[in-house]
Amino acid sequence: MSHKYKFRDSNELYFITYTVVNWIDVFIRGEYKNILINSWRHCVEHKGLEVYGWCIMTSHVHMIIGSKKDKLENIVHDMKVFTSKSIKQSIKNHPEESRREWIL
Repeated sequence: MSHKYKFRDSNELYFITYTVVNWIDVFIRGEYKNILINSWRHCVEHKGLEVYGWCIMTSHVHMIIGSKKDKLENIVHDMKVFTSKSIKQSIKNHPEESRREWIL
């Protein structure tokens, strides 16, 4: 799978999907979903991300997005890097995460 995001026209909207490695059900805990949503909020407020629709499934995410400010590929890259690091740290520190070793 490509790790470089390709958005041809920054004035258009895009439907994107991204998945958790090995389709692990990470988003069954509210804490992990909140990290994702807060990351989106940050990108909306500070990077110009426009979110038109989204759906968080247990192992993947669908979004309809655009941007009239920063390049969309840069926003998505930064968002995914920050979110994945934050969720990993939260999994490590979550006292009730019974699947910690398996997930990490």
